[in-house]
Amino acid sequence: MSERAPFTATPIAVDEADLSVVAYNQDGLVPAIVQDRTTGDVLTLAWMDETALRRTLSSGKGETSGDRQWVRAAYYDCDGDALLVVVDQEGRGACHTGERSCFHRAFGGEDLSQDAG
Repeated sequence: MSERAPFTATPIAVDEADLSVVAYNQDGLVPAIVQDRTTGDVLTLAWMDETALRRTLSSGKGETSGDRQWVRAAYYDCDGDALLVVVDQEGRGACHTGERSCFHRAFGGEDLSQDAG
């Protein structure tokens, strides 16, 4: 069995013109959907302020519950009020409960958690 090489940070150039399009809500936050680059799975929905967005883009990484997401791309939607952050997930997952995705439960009883089986 071969080991996967560790992920590395890939900073994204911060363009002030792009950042000026981001529409923060009255609390100074914008929703950010975090998606796994390899699987396309939605890992979580987070809220970012301008400082967090700048730091995430310039560092190329984000952290959640002791695990890490390595940012590979970031997008803003047509009216700038939502972000999509595409990542390589390192560690157990993005959810504070230890699940890979925060979206592991479905209405109607389906459970996509790692332990369901």
